[in-house]
Amino acid sequence: MSFTNDARPENRVAVTDVRALRALAHPLRLGILNHLMTFGQSTATECAEALGSTGSNCSYHLRSLARFGLVEQAESTDSRERPWRSVATGLDLGDLGHGLEGDQDDLAARSLAATLAERTIDDDAALARRYIAGFGALPTEWQESSGLSNYGLRATAEELAALRGAVDALIRPYIAMTRVDAPADAAVVHLAFDAFPHPDGAL
Repeated sequence: MSFTNDARPENRVAVTDVRALRALAHPLRLGILNHLMTFGQSTATECAEALGSTGSNCSYHLRSLARFGLVEQAESTDSRERPWRSVATGLDLGDLGHGLEGDQDDLAARSLAATLAERTIDDDAALARRYIAGFGALPTEWQESSGLSNYGLRATAEELAALRGAVDALIRPYIAMTRVDAPADAAVVHLAFDAFPHPDGAL
């Protein structure tokens, strides 16, 4: 599946509305939004084909996402089915529910944020397993350039924040939805980046 070129200025959306968070906690809605941010604008039918659902089901959930300003219909010359596109070029979930508008101390809201984060981790792991399973079929240059890495670090909270900022700055020029100078042979690439205190480490 290739990327549908729809480059626009960066617009990272901070999810601070509990209702929007609840909408995103639905696995198909999250899958649809991730699909649009990864592959560009798509119709409900194309989303259904990618996610193993139906066009009518995806259309319903696209309209739900639109109510929270997360997606919008794109311009199209096809009067039969207009494509949708993500309004956001990336999402910031905050501190697992801390700082959410309205229900700042609502345990249910924080539980939703944690559920969304866990689902994102599960989706990342599923993609990594598919990558491993299909590794042998990749062209040599992609076998040599891709990989899975993890590290055990020693750092202060300030150093970790600086490290995350530095890595984020390196990644930003390559974001599919905002990149305007991608070479013709550029492919869609998945990159996941997690950094947190080890649960078994003393603070």
